[in-house]
Amino acid sequence: MSRGPRSAKRSPTPTSATFPPHDFSQQQAPAPAPPPPKPLYLCSPFVEAALVKGNFKTIVMLPKYVDIMEWVAANIFDFYTNLNEFYGVISECCTAQSCPTMAVGPTLNYTWINPDRKQVHLPAPTYVDYVMTWTQNLFDDEAVFPTKSGHDFPVNFPSIVKHMYKQLLRVFAHIYHAHYHQILHLRSEPHFNSLFAHFLAFGREYELLDMKELKGSTSSPVGVGALWEKWRELGTVEA
Repeated sequence: MSRGPRSAKRSPTPTSATFPPHDFSQQQAPAPAPPPPKPLYLCSPFVEAALVKGNFKTIVMLPKYVDIMEWVAANIFDFYTNLNEFYGVISECCTAQSCPTMAVGPTLNYTWINPDRKQVHLPAPTYVDYVMTWTQNLFDDEAVFPTKSGHDFPVNFPSIVKHMYKQLLRVFAHIYHAHYHQILHLRSEPHFNSLFAHFLAFGREYELLDMKELKGSTSSPVGVGALWEKWRELGTVEA
C-alpha cells in the first residue's frame, strides 16, 4: 500500500504575507518644525547700530532748574514728531493689503476701542493714523499741554502721558515687526534704534513705560520685548 504525498508543512512563524503590509511598516515621527528665523532687528550688526554709544539713561536725566512736567511734555512731543517722520517715510509700504492688522509680533495683533467701547481689528495704517491724530489733538489742547504762562498742567497729566506712551510704543513695535527691512534699505537703522532706545530709557526713568505692554505674554509676545532684553545685555538701556 503506497503512502500518499505529504502536504506542505506550514511554517509556525508568521511571514509578511500573513498580515496586511501596514501592520509591519514603521510609522516615522514627523520632522520637527524649524525654528522661526530671528528678526533682523535682533541680528548683528543691526542690533548694535546706534548714534549714541553707551547707556541712554545719561541723556534722559532731568536737567537742573527744569520742571519735570515741562521736561516730560517736551520729550514726548519730540518722540511723537520723530516717530511720525519715520512712519511717513515707510508709510507707502504699510497698506491695508500688506498690513491688514496692527501686528507687533508673530501672534499678537492690537485692536482699537471704537466709540461703542468695542474692540475692533483695524488695518495697521488706519490704526497708526488714529494714534497720530489722537496724539496731535492732545498736543493742540491747551488744557492738556498748556503753552501760556500761568497755566498749569492738569492733575491727570501723568496718566494721559502714560496712555500716549502706550500708543506710541505700539507704532514703534509695528514698524520693527513689519517694516524694519525698509528701515535697513534706507540705512536708517542707527537713527531709528537710537530714537527707540531713547524712548524706552525715558519711559523707564519717568515710569511711563508699561513693561507688560512692552513684552506681551508668553503666548503672545511683543517682538520689541526681545530687543529690550538684548539692549539690556549690551548696556544700552537699564532694567
